[in-house]
Amino acid sequence: MVSMYVCGPTVYDLPHLGHGRYVLVWDIARRVLLATGHDVRFVSNITDIDDNIINRATEEGRSEAEVAAEFEERWFEALDALSVLRPTEVPHATAYVEEMVALIGRLMDRGVAYRTSDGVYLDVSAVGDYGLLAGQPLDQLRAGARIVTIDEKRSPLDFVLWKDAKDGEPSWDAPFGAGRPGWHTECVVMSLNLLGEGFDLHTGGQDLKFPHHENERAQAVADGKVFANHWAHSGWVMVGAEKMSKSLKNFTSLTDLLATHDARAYRLLCVQSHYRAPLEVTAETIAAAEAALLRLDNLARRLDVPELPAGPVVLASHGVDPDAVSAFVTALEDDLDTPRAFAQVATLVSAANTAADDGDLQGAQALAWTVAVLLGVLGIRLRATTDVDEDAAALAASRDAARAAKDWSEADRLRGALEALGYIVEDRGGATTLHR
Repeated sequence: MVSMYVCGPTVYDLPHLGHGRYVLVWDIARRVLLATGHDVRFVSNITDIDDNIINRATEEGRSEAEVAAEFEERWFEALDALSVLRPTEVPHATAYVEEMVALIGRLMDRGVAYRTSDGVYLDVSAVGDYGLLAGQPLDQLRAGARIVTIDEKRSPLDFVLWKDAKDGEPSWDAPFGAGRPGWHTECVVMSLNLLGEGFDLHTGGQDLKFPHHENERAQAVADGKVFANHWAHSGWVMVGAEKMSKSLKNFTSLTDLLATHDARAYRLLCVQSHYRAPLEVTAETIAAAEAALLRLDNLARRLDVPELPAGPVVLASHGVDPDAVSAFVTALEDDLDTPRAFAQVATLVSAANTAADDGDLQGAQALAWTVAVLLGVLGIRLRATTDVDEDAAALAASRDAARAAKDWSEADRLRGALEALGYIVEDRGGATTLHR
């Protein structure tokens, strides 16, 4: 059993493309593990109490719970559209406050956490290897830290474990005073509670590496716990020279992207870039990904490749070429090198089309099925058919009638009407075939 913890969203707004990238990266990692015969326990949390949630609730005259519930629903709508597998467990921060209070109490008893006039802080100097994930020693981190805003903090790097209650804000009782937990305390408690000490892999976006993940790890170490054995972080989504983020107010809503483009295109765009590399999402890169998807779908249509069932693909369950599988898996096992794995798929696509051109239909179909299965491992399902609405189906039937009557001008007019609805029109077997 492989145990994975992926830091989830703070649900106060729509997800942006950066969120979409990291969930796709770790969904693909999970799918690869499942495809190669591993069981995976995949935990991803929801932060449902936070300054941003409180501020939005105040501005809109709603409760924090209402804001969190709305944007959690929108979060999972986006993930479902991206065909992201639902987590094994989805812990909510507010359900673990009692355990967080207990952790903070232990840290205070150990003398590594201390009280100030506004809450409880961790003394990072008590954690000997603080800065491990950041790759910098404590002195360098301290020198680069922002100006201290609380005079009582012993170091600029010390971080809040517990925020004292404020009028009108949600709070919980604790031996050290009513309040609510700091963000960094949430995930360390939920991950250890659900996955246990020494779980396999802790992941998230690059922006979480420091200070969030460093501060999670620091609390576990200070509490005498063995935390995650491995860490991995996905790269930024870029807007020009800046990362995309809500705080910079330069983010594109993932919801908006999915309303106007094939969700598979964003997944493919992420596959074509190494997960640690920056990724710029533009109209041009999305259009290129959609064009690549069209070529893949065309192969499936040409060779009548059946659609894979929904859900993860297990390679041992499909009769595909072992050499192709070996090269594909070898690439993915090398630090999740999805660009190299996709290059293997592209080679098979070319080989399948060449075999079909040469009249080797059986060989071409075997290669095309291998393409479909390997792409399925990455969460991309080829579409040999397209769902056609009633209006488009009626236009297609009218076009077939016009062609049968050799009314070519009417057939062309109807083709144009179908293309205006977003369909690609093909003539196959004497009938109008539609796809997107």
